[in-house]
Amino acid sequence: MGKFGFSFSLNRLLGITQAKQRFARTTGIPTTKSGVQRKIGASIWKMLFKK
Repeated sequence: MGKFGFSFSLNRLLGITQAKQRFARTTGIPTTKSGVQRKIGASIWKMLFKK
């Protein structure tokens, strides 16, 4: 958090954050490292324990 209660982000200013969020929502592919790991882990789990 910034000194005056707000923070500055160049990515948000340029619209990169919004573009990544829109891409992730429409394709279902996460754009963060933890999101990708979570999605891969869930798919492996489903393959191993498929009913």
